[in-house]
Amino acid sequence: MKLDVVISADNIKEEYLENKIVVVIDMLRATSVIITALANKAKEVFPILTVEEAFVKKEELLNLGLCPMLGGERKAMKIEGFDFSNSPLEYTNEKVQGKTIILSTTNGTRAINLSLRAEEILIGAIINAKAVAEELKKINKDVVFINAGTNGEFSMDDFICSGYMISLLCESDNHDLSDIAKTAKYIYESNINLIDYIKDARHFSVLHSLNLMDDLKYCCKKDIISIVPKVEKTSKSIKI
Repeated sequence: MKLDVVISADNIKEEYLENKIVVVIDMLRATSVIITALANKAKEVFPILTVEEAFVKKEELLNLGLCPMLGGERKAMKIEGFDFSNSPLEYTNEKVQGKTIILSTTNGTRAINLSLRAEEILIGAIINAKAVAEELKKINKDVVFINAGTNGEFSMDDFICSGYMISLLCESDNHDLSDIAKTAKYIYESNINLIDYIKDARHFSVLHSLNLMDDLKYCCKKDIISIVPKVEKTSKSIKI
């Protein structure tokens, strides 16, 4: 299979994604939140672009008899009126089991919505990387790893996460890697300790300044969750 990497949401060319499998990565922290919430038995997650649209979606779902909860961030901070921030540690089984989550974040939910022309969209992070790699082997089609990035720019954390997944895929098979995919694989294999590598990243520094080290440590744990959430394009919701 052909493997490629897009380095930020601003670099997504929607027509390029047609007939390809996309893995959206925003490991700090939106995709880690989605994976964690669904692993803790949330019913589904709706990735929403704006705060206003999130409140509209909540009213729509309430009218359908559902019990939606709002989660997300702006500038890494909890949004006023929301139930959760963008910390995966808040999405516990006790709080989210059976619930529909409406999530709006600066980077990750935007990257997901810009990827809807792909054949299939998987949600990936370090915490489920091995499960994603195994799923991609089963699908066996060309893959584009979409890095959400930070405010439209390259993000070291998403890039090394892509590299880890590419490295896993290449353990047992030879694949056709683009130059940037080869670079991501090299970066990961040269920096196995993720926190040591990303500690100088801008987004890491922002979260560190907000005393979110527990989030950072959690999001850098490899392969602690075995589910692979997928986007259902008809409803635009994410489920297992």
